[in-house]
Amino acid sequence: MKIQLETINPASKSPFRLLHDPKLNHLFYWHFHPEFELVYIEGASATRHVGNHISQFTNSDLVLIGSNIPHLNFDHGVATTYRKEVLHIKPLFKENFIAQMPELQSIEVLMERSKYGLAFSGEIKKEVGELLKELHLLPPFEFFMQSIHILKQLAESKEYALLHTKPYVNRYSKKEQERIRQIYALIDERYQNKIAVDEVAALCNLTKPAFCRYFKKATGSTFISFLNQYRISQAKRLLLMGKNISEACYECGFESLSYFNRTFKKITTENPSDFKRKLQDRSSR
Repeated sequence: MKIQLETINPASKSPFRLLHDPKLNHLFYWHFHPEFELVYIEGASATRHVGNHISQFTNSDLVLIGSNIPHLNFDHGVATTYRKEVLHIKPLFKENFIAQMPELQSIEVLMERSKYGLAFSGEIKKEVGELLKELHLLPPFEFFMQSIHILKQLAESKEYALLHTKPYVNRYSKKEQERIRQIYALIDERYQNKIAVDEVAALCNLTKPAFCRYFKKATGSTFISFLNQYRISQAKRLLLMGKNISEACYECGFESLSYFNRTFKKITTENPSDFKRKLQDRSSR
């Protein structure tokens, strides 16, 4: 929990920094930084948690995260053999270079759009994933040009989904970030069991009413709503792994199957039985 993500050295004149195959799967690493982040992971199925968005990805993922948007490491809890590449981009690169070049207008639009969080799919995910895997082999000039080329490819693609309906605004100070990180770590560790709001409030040294106000202001969601959303994301993961609905319900901390079904539909807009049926239909094709 005390590990800190190293940011780009301010003394470096390079706008890019590559983290080649970093392994943080043993950590629950909720963090943010001023750099834009393009992350590609393959050989893993895990949680995509960016800002207020929580979902699951299967086999691989390619996401562009805007400046200062909190996110969980994409390899959290992954037990399979996987590969990950993370490209950081200095915010001043957008302001002082990209924005000044008419030829790079589409990249500027892409980086503005990253305020929503962008998850890419289809052919662009495959193509850019392969390019990112080659970056660590390139000398500085080729590395720079390939990074620009990658951003250009993403800027021209329509194969993406917005992770938020409006630009994400980071409300956390450094002190609040540490507090939120502690809360998320508790949820991640204990979501399979009952978690009392009083317990979480005590962790934060707040009264229950003060904690409820704080959490709502910090995350835009009540604690119970957020906990249910997290549990449903885990339930979806279990259903993807072949668990039946009752197993997914009780292994994710729900005490009532009927409440689980109602909550699942409220969050995903479909019943767990419909979700599982779609999985079975896809696997039988």
